[in-house]
Amino acid sequence: MVRAAAELAAEVRGDAAGWDRDGVLPASARKDMAAAGLLAPDLPRRYGGADLAPAALGEAAAHVGGVCSALRGLLTVQGMVAAALSRWGTREQRDDWLPRLASGELTAGFAATEEAAGSTLAAVRTRVEETGTDVVVSGRKKWVTFGAVADVFLVLGECGGKPTAVLVEADREGVGREPVSGQLGMRAAQIAHVTFDGVRVPRSHLVAPPGLGLSHVVATAIDHGRFTVAWGCVGMAEACVADAASHAATRAQAGVLLADHQLVRSLLARSAVESAGARELARRAAEFRAKGPGRGVSETIVAKYAAAAAAASASRDAVQILGSAGCEPDSRAGRHFRDAKVMEIIEGAPQVAELHIADRLLRRYGPPPAARQPGEPG
Repeated sequence: MVRAAAELAAEVRGDAAGWDRDGVLPASARKDMAAAGLLAPDLPRRYGGADLAPAALGEAAAHVGGVCSALRGLLTVQGMVAAALSRWGTREQRDDWLPRLASGELTAGFAATEEAAGSTLAAVRTRVEETGTDVVVSGRKKWVTFGAVADVFLVLGECGGKPTAVLVEADREGVGREPVSGQLGMRAAQIAHVTFDGVRVPRSHLVAPPGLGLSHVVATAIDHGRFTVAWGCVGMAEACVADAASHAATRAQAGVLLADHQLVRSLLARSAVESAGARELARRAAEFRAKGPGRGVSETIVAKYAAAAAAASASRDAVQILGSAGCEPDSRAGRHFRDAKVMEIIEGAPQVAELHIADRLLRRYGPPPAARQPGEPG
């Protein structure tokens, strides 16, 4: 599967800039991902997956992410919805939905973010009302990756004051899409804002009981997404280092190679070290995740935090070294420079990650709660 990802990435490298300019990942690319087995490949074989281990899934995401963040976004979102259903869905839901996600028959969308609910998803206002054998979904979601073409959405809402997750097919009456174009990055990911105007779906589309929609279903999806985003950022950073080093080694100005300038070498060295460090943290997260469901959550947050920072730094320095070539419309480094800022924000902004990392550190080394004096922070 890793080899298939590498081969596909090599095949589409020349197309990625055009996809970005057009703002569309063609249906043929989605079919190629399915044919390569890269849609939810970590699912069990009985559902059409390949039982891919976390380390191999990460390497696949790195190969694809190094070429096109939108293509990696397809791997990520399909995997997020599949992971949530695999862990928390009923047997009937798993049997019905997972094979179609793994085969590419269905393209999934993850609809969680709202106008006033980004990092704080507990603030969502989308309503899911139970009415006999059906539920009615009403609300507006923003920034849904592949929302313009998704066949089914995993929607986070609230039902009776409790967080709820529900599957909603895109062809249901009341589903509206507002495609987004010209955004900073991920331009080929066919992002859309999606409206659910009294959309009626069977009650069997609820994933887990109300109350578990955020802490269990959506948390599993985001954790899975964060992992593949981290590895995708590793691929982005390594691609930028390669492009910058290749340019510096062959580009001469006034008869002097760029590589002979000490400051250029410093930029290359820092980027290489940051990329290598991000890869090792991503590999460490994979090792923890291999121990079983729910493991490696904190290690994944650390990996994504470091990898997104490495992608942002390496792409910035690559554009600097490439100069005008880095600003060309088909520049991979330039595209990654824009995409990397988006990577720093999605699946947990760096500031949110820092709070989590610091909290975990203080719990480990600070005094036990009983030892704190009244009024001290807990």
